[in-house]
Amino acid sequence: MSAIDTLKSELAGLAIEDNPQIVKQKSRDFFWYSPVLKQQLDHVTGDLVVTPRSEAEVIRVLKACYALDIPVTTRGAGTGNYGQAMPLSGGVILNLAEMNRILSVRPGVVVAEAGAIISKIDEETRAHSGQELRLHPSTYRTATIGGFIAGGSGGVGSISWGGLRDLGNVLGLKVITMEAEPRVLHLKGADLSKVMHAYGTNGVITEVEMPLTSAYDWVDVIVGFDDFMDGVVYADALANQDGILLKQLAPIAAPLPHEYFLRHQKFIRKDQSVVVIMVAPFAMDAFATFTASHGRASILYRSDEADEATLKTLPPAYELAWNHTTLRGLRVDPAITYLQVLYPYPDQVAKVRKMTELFGDEVPGHLEFVRFDGKITCFGLPVVRYTTEARLDEIIRLHEEAGCPIFNPHRYTLEEGGMKQTDAVQLAFKREADPKGLLNPGKMIAWEDPSYDFTSGKVFLFSGLTPA
Repeated sequence: MSAIDTLKSELAGLAIEDNPQIVKQKSRDFFWYSPVLKQQLDHVTGDLVVTPRSEAEVIRVLKACYALDIPVTTRGAGTGNYGQAMPLSGGVILNLAEMNRILSVRPGVVVAEAGAIISKIDEETRAHSGQELRLHPSTYRTATIGGFIAGGSGGVGSISWGGLRDLGNVLGLKVITMEAEPRVLHLKGADLSKVMHAYGTNGVITEVEMPLTSAYDWVDVIVGFDDFMDGVVYADALANQDGILLKQLAPIAAPLPHEYFLRHQKFIRKDQSVVVIMVAPFAMDAFATFTASHGRASILYRSDEADEATLKTLPPAYELAWNHTTLRGLRVDPAITYLQVLYPYPDQVAKVRKMTELFGDEVPGHLEFVRFDGKITCFGLPVVRYTTEARLDEIIRLHEEAGCPIFNPHRYTLEEGGMKQTDAVQLAFKREADPKGLLNPGKMIAWEDPSYDFTSGKVFLFSGLTPA
């Protein structure tokens, strides 16, 4: 009897799926955003999907897999975009979708199971006390909160609140280890960094405690510009208006908005660049005054002035931004891909200008303004009109030579994707919590290859989707 057959027997009574087509479906995320990863990972599949409904069932699965040396890859909704949830060594897909309860809401705090959909959390916290999560990915309506923490690092809301790893943006996590006798750990404070943005390589997140902020009926705004860099300068200035409360701020270069935002197409000229913004309702007068002071800016659309019929036909602003921009582009032109770039403070605008002039329409600009290390700057998720992997590598090299670090979405490891060095804390915790290396194997280079040395520079964390 194979190890998988033995496992099925030992997990009798749990929700198990072994239909090859369904297992393959649950083994995939949005890795296909990258032509490089699509070639490398298209064949990857697990052997079995197990869907626990409680902490006790998670422990039962991990204990059995540990005894049988079967790898386990934890999955939320599978909205990650660089192979975070792809089971490179097969084994069990641990699907946490049914662990989706919101456990408690109080002023400033929500506690939920890891499989809770992010938009559902906000629905409940809004109804309870007019509160919402600080941060969410553009996959707000499908992503799970545990997947966001394990695979993402920021997103919608980062213009005001920074990233997930900024102190205070995650309050607590419940994590289960993969040992002969799995332990349930409650992590807070400095210990949170052990498992955040670790792709589930060193523990299974089953419960999260997140901060809340006041909820608003955010106003979606699209501001047009004849020149992309005028939009960038405008966005940089708007981001520094501390009295105007924003949730989203994304300049996007022509011709992408007209080509990709099909349902907004009637508002945007083909040669027009835009800035996609979410503004708190009380700040709209101040926002309009600020925008009027920038003579080259033109408000093309604002949701608070649209009729009900129009609103029903349009996606929200956050589904035009972050990696939803890339997703909409891929639906129009499957040959494109993208990059993840940091334009470091304080000369972020100058760096964007340099890259824009260097690459032109080969790499059309898409920026996301954020708070990073307490400063306003911007990340880039520029579209790349892909030709060859060699040219993609050259584009990456030219960015980095210009002082614009690339967090490579065409690699599936922690060190090459979301970080620029080995995270010693996460590696040490993996040795403690996953001594056999059975959790999501292949994603942490420092574990797979102890001789690997990638310790220069600062740890940066950036994930476009996040989709997560």
